[in-house]
Amino acid sequence: MTNTVVMAPTVLWAQRKDRVLVSIQLEDVDEEKISVDTAKLTFSAKSHGKTYNVDLEFNGQIIPEESKQRKGGREYYFDLKKKETGPFWPRLLKEKTKHQNIKIDFNRWKDEDESDDEMGGAGTGGYDDASLEDMMQQMGTGMGDSFDPGEAPDSEDSDDDEIPNLEASTE
Repeated sequence: MTNTVVMAPTVLWAQRKDRVLVSIQLEDVDEEKISVDTAKLTFSAKSHGKTYNVDLEFNGQIIPEESKQRKGGREYYFDLKKKETGPFWPRLLKEKTKHQNIKIDFNRWKDEDESDDEMGGAGTGGYDDASLEDMMQQMGTGMGDSFDPGEAPDSEDSDDDEIPNLEASTE
Protein backbone atom coordinates (compact mmCIF):
# COMPACT_ATOMS: atom_id res chain seq x y z
CA MET A 1 0.00 0.00 0.00
CA THR A 2 1.38 3.40 -0.97
CA ASN A 3 0.72 6.61 0.86
CA THR A 4 -0.29 9.19 -1.70
CA VAL A 5 0.06 12.78 -0.54
CA VAL A 6 -2.65 14.94 -2.05
CA MET A 7 -1.62 18.55 -2.60
CA ALA A 8 -3.73 21.66 -3.14
CA PRO A 9 -2.96 23.45 -6.42
CA THR A 10 -2.71 27.23 -6.61
CA VAL A 11 -6.07 28.69 -7.60
CA LEU A 12 -6.37 32.19 -9.03
CA TRP A 13 -9.75 33.88 -9.37
CA ALA A 14 -11.35 37.07 -10.63
CA GLN A 15 -14.89 38.13 -11.37
CA ARG A 16 -17.19 40.28 -13.45
CA LYS A 17 -20.80 41.22 -12.81
CA ASP A 18 -21.96 38.15 -14.75
CA ARG A 19 -19.17 35.58 -14.30
CA VAL A 20 -16.40 34.17 -12.15
CA LEU A 21 -13.00 33.34 -13.65
CA VAL A 22 -11.06 30.51 -12.00
CA SER A 23 -7.58 29.36 -13.00
CA ILE A 24 -6.02 26.23 -11.51
CA GLN A 25 -2.26 26.61 -11.89
CA LEU A 26 -0.80 23.24 -12.91
CA GLU A 27 1.29 22.15 -15.86
CA ASP A 28 1.72 18.78 -17.57
CA VAL A 29 -1.62 17.59 -16.19
CA ASP A 30 -3.00 14.10 -16.75
CA GLU A 31 -5.66 11.87 -15.21
CA GLU A 32 -7.80 14.95 -14.54
CA LYS A 33 -11.29 14.61 -13.07
CA ILE A 34 -13.47 17.71 -13.20
CA SER A 35 -16.96 18.23 -11.84
CA VAL A 36 -18.88 21.51 -12.05
CA ASP A 37 -22.38 22.00 -10.67
CA THR A 38 -24.41 25.04 -9.60
CA ALA A 39 -22.60 25.40 -6.27
CA LYS A 40 -19.21 23.73 -6.61
CA LEU A 41 -16.13 23.01 -8.74
CA THR A 42 -14.17 19.85 -7.94
CA PHE A 43 -10.83 19.26 -9.64
CA SER A 44 -8.30 16.47 -9.22
CA ALA A 45 -5.36 15.57 -11.41
CA LYS A 46 -1.76 14.40 -11.52
CA SER A 47 1.15 16.64 -12.43
CA HIS A 48 4.81 15.58 -12.36
CA GLY A 49 3.87 12.41 -10.46
CA LYS A 50 2.04 14.29 -7.68
CA THR A 51 -1.70 14.19 -7.01
CA TYR A 52 -3.59 17.48 -6.69
CA ASN A 53 -7.15 18.05 -5.51
CA VAL A 54 -9.33 21.07 -4.80
CA ASP A 55 -13.02 21.45 -3.90
CA LEU A 56 -14.38 24.97 -4.37
CA GLU A 57 -17.81 25.54 -2.84
CA PHE A 58 -18.78 28.89 -4.34
CA ASN A 59 -20.09 31.92 -2.52
CA GLY A 60 -22.95 32.12 -5.04
CA GLN A 61 -24.47 29.91 -7.69
CA ILE A 62 -23.36 29.42 -11.29
CA ILE A 63 -24.94 28.03 -14.45
CA PRO A 64 -22.76 25.07 -15.50
CA GLU A 65 -24.42 24.76 -18.94
CA GLU A 66 -23.38 28.34 -19.84
CA SER A 67 -19.88 28.04 -18.41
CA LYS A 68 -16.68 27.19 -20.28
CA GLN A 69 -13.39 25.50 -19.48
CA ARG A 70 -10.12 25.02 -21.30
CA LYS A 71 -6.83 23.34 -20.64
CA GLY A 72 -3.83 25.56 -21.25
CA GLY A 73 -0.11 24.88 -20.99
CA ARG A 74 0.16 25.91 -17.34
CA GLU A 75 -3.43 26.23 -16.20
CA TYR A 76 -6.94 24.91 -16.29
CA TYR A 77 -9.17 27.91 -16.93
CA PHE A 78 -12.87 28.11 -16.03
CA ASP A 79 -15.18 30.92 -17.18
CA LEU A 80 -18.22 30.33 -14.96
CA LYS A 81 -21.52 32.10 -15.64
CA LYS A 82 -23.09 33.53 -12.46
CA LYS A 83 -26.72 32.62 -11.83
CA GLU A 84 -27.40 36.17 -10.58
CA THR A 85 -25.88 39.05 -12.52
CA GLY A 86 -25.09 42.07 -10.48
CA PRO A 87 -23.37 42.37 -7.15
CA PHE A 88 -19.83 41.10 -6.85
CA TRP A 89 -19.19 38.20 -4.53
CA PRO A 90 -17.23 39.32 -1.47
CA ARG A 91 -15.05 36.20 -1.85
CA LEU A 92 -14.85 33.10 -4.06
CA LEU A 93 -15.82 30.52 -1.48
CA LYS A 94 -18.89 30.17 0.71
CA GLU A 95 -16.78 29.69 3.84
CA LYS A 96 -14.91 32.68 5.24
CA THR A 97 -11.71 30.75 6.05
CA LYS A 98 -8.61 32.06 4.25
CA HIS A 99 -7.00 29.45 2.00
CA GLN A 100 -3.29 29.91 1.27
CA ASN A 101 -3.61 28.35 -2.19
CA ILE A 102 -6.46 30.65 -3.36
CA LYS A 103 -5.41 34.08 -4.61
CA ILE A 104 -6.85 36.96 -6.61
CA ASP A 105 -5.92 36.91 -10.30
CA PHE A 106 -4.94 40.57 -10.71
CA ASN A 107 -4.33 40.10 -14.44
CA ARG A 108 -8.00 39.28 -14.99
CA TRP A 109 -9.60 41.28 -12.17
CA LYS A 110 -12.00 44.14 -12.83
CA ASP A 111 -13.62 46.38 -10.24
CA GLU A 112 -17.41 46.52 -10.01
CA ASP A 113 -17.54 50.00 -11.54
CA GLU A 114 -15.34 49.18 -14.56
CA SER A 115 -16.92 48.26 -17.87
CA ASP A 116 -15.46 45.40 -19.92
CA ASP A 117 -14.15 47.71 -22.65
CA GLU A 118 -13.05 50.59 -20.42
CA MET A 119 -9.43 49.53 -19.92
CA GLY A 120 -7.97 47.52 -22.75
CA GLY A 121 -9.24 44.21 -24.09
CA ALA A 122 -11.98 42.24 -22.41
CA GLY A 123 -10.64 40.04 -19.69
CA THR A 124 -7.33 41.83 -19.31
CA GLY A 125 -8.20 43.79 -16.22
CA GLY A 126 -6.11 46.69 -17.54
CA TYR A 127 -4.20 47.87 -20.54
CA ASP A 128 -3.11 45.19 -22.95
CA ASP A 129 0.57 44.90 -23.79
CA ALA A 130 0.41 46.73 -27.09
CA SER A 131 -1.88 49.59 -26.07
CA LEU A 132 0.72 51.57 -24.10
CA GLU A 133 3.17 51.36 -26.98
CA ASP A 134 0.41 52.35 -29.45
CA MET A 135 -0.54 55.30 -27.26
CA MET A 136 3.09 56.45 -27.09
CA GLN A 137 3.39 56.18 -30.89
CA GLN A 138 0.25 58.29 -31.35
CA MET A 139 1.73 60.88 -29.02
CA GLY A 140 4.91 60.88 -31.08
CA THR A 141 7.05 59.72 -28.20
CA GLY A 142 7.50 56.08 -29.07
CA MET A 143 10.80 54.39 -28.39
CA GLY A 144 11.91 54.60 -32.01
CA ASP A 145 11.13 58.30 -32.38
CA SER A 146 13.73 60.95 -31.77
CA PHE A 147 12.72 64.57 -31.25
CA ASP A 148 14.74 67.29 -32.97
CA PRO A 149 13.57 70.80 -31.98
CA GLY A 150 14.98 72.12 -35.25
CA GLU A 151 12.37 70.09 -37.12
CA ALA A 152 9.45 71.47 -35.11
CA PRO A 153 6.99 73.53 -37.17
CA ASP A 154 7.17 77.31 -36.79
CA SER A 155 4.50 78.84 -34.60
CA GLU A 156 3.15 82.34 -34.05
CA ASP A 157 3.69 82.43 -30.28
CA SER A 158 4.37 85.79 -28.65
CA ASP A 159 7.57 84.44 -27.12
CA ASP A 160 9.00 83.99 -30.62
CA ASP A 161 9.29 87.77 -31.13
CA GLU A 162 12.68 89.45 -31.25
CA ILE A 163 14.02 90.49 -27.86
CA PRO A 164 14.13 94.28 -27.66
CA ASN A 165 17.49 95.99 -27.21
CA LEU A 166 18.02 96.75 -23.52
CA GLU A 167 20.48 99.62 -23.97
CA ALA A 168 19.53 102.76 -22.13
CA SER A 169 17.99 105.37 -24.31
CA THR A 170 19.30 108.94 -24.20
CA GLU A 171 16.02 110.70 -24.73
